[in-house]
Amino acid sequence: MSVTTIHTFSDIDFSRPGTSHYEVAFHHDGTWGNVLVPLTVINGRRGPGKTVACFGGTHGNEYEGQVAVWRLAQELDAEALSGTVILMPRLCTPACDAGTRESPLDGVNMNRAFPGDPKGSISYRIAHFVTTEILRRADVVLDIHSGGRILRFPMCSSFHEVPDPVQQAEMARVSRLFDTPFVMVYSKGMAHGLLTDEAEAMGKITIGTEFGYGEATIRQGVLHAEVGIRNVLRHFGLLPGTNERVRLETDAAPRIVRAVRLEDYVPAPISGIYEPIVEPGQWVEAEELVGRIYDFDYPGSRALEMRAPRAGWLLVAPFAAAVPKGQTVVVIAEEVSYE
Repeated sequence: MSVTTIHTFSDIDFSRPGTSHYEVAFHHDGTWGNVLVPLTVINGRRGPGKTVACFGGTHGNEYEGQVAVWRLAQELDAEALSGTVILMPRLCTPACDAGTRESPLDGVNMNRAFPGDPKGSISYRIAHFVTTEILRRADVVLDIHSGGRILRFPMCSSFHEVPDPVQQAEMARVSRLFDTPFVMVYSKGMAHGLLTDEAEAMGKITIGTEFGYGEATIRQGVLHAEVGIRNVLRHFGLLPGTNERVRLETDAAPRIVRAVRLEDYVPAPISGIYEPIVEPGQWVEAEELVGRIYDFDYPGSRALEMRAPRAGWLLVAPFAAAVPKGQTVVVIAEEVSYE
């Protein structure tokens, strides 16, 4: 396998037929060295078509996307493809190398760094490269995430609500191709500077995911990512064939659920040890007990009960036992349809 190191972005040949593997060099801040970010461009030999960009490793301690996108970079066959697939399996390479959410080189969370800055620290420069060189070329953007160390979700794809009803309806359709039990529609107010924010604002069909937890590589999550990406390629005509399932054929279609109000995201009122009572993905009634927080610094104190603020689907529970005050520990979502 030949890999080309790129120092000048214009040297990347995004139209070269077949599969091209690159490492894009970003200079270390203050040292004579580079961060090398893997990039694979596959131009199908069956003819022109749409461009689909896939990202893993936006957070370094989320591994399902890194594994799935890396594997697809090796396994997708240009002879069977039309259109273009752009794959970046370890987007924040410094964080992936360190196994951390943020880059240890500049302390920046890559998924808060968009649209980036060509003169900023290294995370902002990588984000600027993605915005100007990848997102502008793409028709479809897939950013594969999981819960990392802190949170646990039911297996779900995700997207934001957008003003364009045509873009919104197509994102709802595409999100279901990952064959997860849930599709999560989440609040833009919870974070800014996301890769998906930038792609959505550019009018791209944009899907995120939550495919694992605990800084592990959950096999079911890898399957949802691999099968989902291939199904997206089929949906847009880049690959032939029919869609695959990850779950049983008898399982229900993905359920689209929405939590777009900040009030849907309940923070821990105190720091302590969290005991989950209800599993993510279960239905809860208003005021139902979903978890307890224990403050072991005060002998004899009762656990603080966390209750559902309204009826709906529980989408989040802490995975890590220790929760700091202010961390989101409960998210309740309602079922919706965009069709």
